[in-house]
Amino acid sequence: MYFVPVIFVTTMLLCSCKQSVKSYTNWAVYGGSKENLHYSSLTQIDTSNVSQLKEIWSYHTGDADTINHSEMECNPVIIEDKLYGISAELKVFSLDAETGKENWVFNPADSSQNKYSSDFAINNSRGIAYWKKGTDERILHAAGGRLYCINATNGKLVSSFGERGSIDLHDGLDRQAKDLFITTTSPGIVFKDLLILGGRVSEGDHAAPGHIRAFDIKTGKLVWIFHTIPFPGEFGYDNWPDTTAYKQFGGANCWAGFSLDEARGIVYAPLGSASPDDYGGKRLGSNLFANCLVALNASTGKRIWHYQTIHHDVWDRDLPAAPALVTIHREGKLIDAVAQVTKTGFVYLFNRETGEPLFNVVETAAPGSDLKGEKLWPTQPIPDLPKPFVRQSFSESQINKLLPDSSYADIKKRLNKALTGNLFYPPSLSGTIFFPGYDGGAEWGGPSYDPESGWLYVNAHEMPWLVTATEKVDPESTDQNYLQAGKILYQANCANCHGQNRIVSGSYPSLLNGINKKYDEQQFSHLVRSGRRMMPAFKQLTPEEISALATFILDIKSKKTRMFTASKEVKQAHDNNMPYSFSSDKFLSKEGYPAIEPPWGTLTAIDLNSGQTKWKVPLGEYEELKKKGIPPTGTENYGGSAVTAGGIIFIAASRDGKLRAFNKRSGKIIWETALPAPGFATPSVYSVKGRQFVVIACGGGKLGTNSGDTYAAFALQ
Repeated sequence: MYFVPVIFVTTMLLCSCKQSVKSYTNWAVYGGSKENLHYSSLTQIDTSNVSQLKEIWSYHTGDADTINHSEMECNPVIIEDKLYGISAELKVFSLDAETGKENWVFNPADSSQNKYSSDFAINNSRGIAYWKKGTDERILHAAGGRLYCINATNGKLVSSFGERGSIDLHDGLDRQAKDLFITTTSPGIVFKDLLILGGRVSEGDHAAPGHIRAFDIKTGKLVWIFHTIPFPGEFGYDNWPDTTAYKQFGGANCWAGFSLDEARGIVYAPLGSASPDDYGGKRLGSNLFANCLVALNASTGKRIWHYQTIHHDVWDRDLPAAPALVTIHREGKLIDAVAQVTKTGFVYLFNRETGEPLFNVVETAAPGSDLKGEKLWPTQPIPDLPKPFVRQSFSESQINKLLPDSSYADIKKRLNKALTGNLFYPPSLSGTIFFPGYDGGAEWGGPSYDPESGWLYVNAHEMPWLVTATEKVDPESTDQNYLQAGKILYQANCANCHGQNRIVSGSYPSLLNGINKKYDEQQFSHLVRSGRRMMPAFKQLTPEEISALATFILDIKSKKTRMFTASKEVKQAHDNNMPYSFSSDKFLSKEGYPAIEPPWGTLTAIDLNSGQTKWKVPLGEYEELKKKGIPPTGTENYGGSAVTAGGIIFIAASRDGKLRAFNKRSGKIIWETALPAPGFATPSVYSVKGRQFVVIACGGGKLGTNSGDTYAAFALQ
């Protein structure tokens, strides 16, 4: 059994009365509320007048970076008449929420404000956390490997917090992590005077643990820690056959953010996979608490219940977004529940206090693996309802029929060589189709929920990926030169994201086409050591290893034949003798379109009371296909939606760079506008002086789109 409940001390709210919908008139928390509903009770903008929306103000952060694919994924927070957001370079800013006028900017890379600026590295950041007690207002902002505490009124560091205003997130993990990659993408959540924080870590062999921590917001001191890979004597420790797992394995991290039932004092943490992602031969067992939704006592960090959605993950199927805390109607009663969306396309619905599934979940037989040393879990949990919101298998009959004959034949040939047709086929030497792919299904934008109807709205990808395992070359089998050692190091550390052939893979840039004109060896070395955005820092690599890697990637001709003497270090860098390396690429045609027939991006409405799908529509379009008369195909999309009591779903997210309003009952588009750059973020809905606004960060930079630096706010004229 993988549902292990512990009964909480309070009584479940069950009644036969009509649900009373809480008022959500502000957007003071990432995701709109601590319940993470992405919902607004505001009704000034409704289905009858949304077509009259106009851009009222725009704010330019001034740091768009088209070369390095900068992005703004921030869901801004609005406190009374002030808006707090994050730029592409991780600057925090405060604006007048009515006019967009700048109040202040905090730059964590500014040495005059931050003595640790020399160690600063850019990562993606999706929001901030806000805390107030009396006249003391603070912003908690994690950037690089540090957590900063900022005075919300003037943008200065709060010197009494931590070390002159910040703390090092490498500390306090109950394990040496100084040289390991640790940062955050989603913000922490505030409970009383605590900031509960997760983080992003490497997904390879050299990964920090993903433990969840709570810090005192007044002082920065660590208050509690929950070990996501259990220590001796803790629940779940016996789940790992390797009794030293807590010392050597990493991951199982909460990078997707949290939801909080403030009244009950329960925080809900969706966890990712254990590291390394693709191969579990060294981490046998089901790997608790990886891929679990965990309910913790927010005051102490003690586990209340957990549910594992993937056993022994080798598909990188992290739980990608914080769950929505909902209330549903079942058999004449109201039940407080937790709705968790997944990359696989399933929605799991649990009793909020006990973790009991509210729809039947069946442990279903799953395929094994032919990779040596790998031992997959024999079953995986599949809910009867709701039905999946994306397709979960790819067959020949589904090949993209919009392609020319030559591309169609190429896709068919490649498809027939790979394992396909089962959601749980593992990585293989012949290649495996992951569908949904690495990015889902659902992604970090997460769902929105309408408490009036009980409907959940989920935007999703429908993009297959081709994942291939390759047996590694023994780095000590022969003497190596720099070029050969660089190839080995690339396969061990880089191929999983950038592909075996260094061609663009997913959201990661190509390492061909003039990369040696963008970086010299010194710049490349700094990038590898510090990391940037989705790329982790590889501090475990020695200078000679980085030089060999640079020789291979930057094509440094003068070093290709130089002998590489540190064979033992290469062997250590070679993923501790992991027998395979893995490459992954979106399964695309020669023209760059998905190999599968549309839709490629969708928006789905699900009635959580019944588990039934109410409607499903494409999200986004390709302009060149539209001109040919082809109906909307949908596109890949990053960022989430916001739903309102005015009957509207607002969402950008798609690669075509539009902000759209959908009728929440029918799924019909009732308004759209072109943004200055794609809005790969979640919009915020708020009101100032009786006027309702919708604001979206327009950073672009993903999926080959142009970068931007604009926050755009819309309202009725």
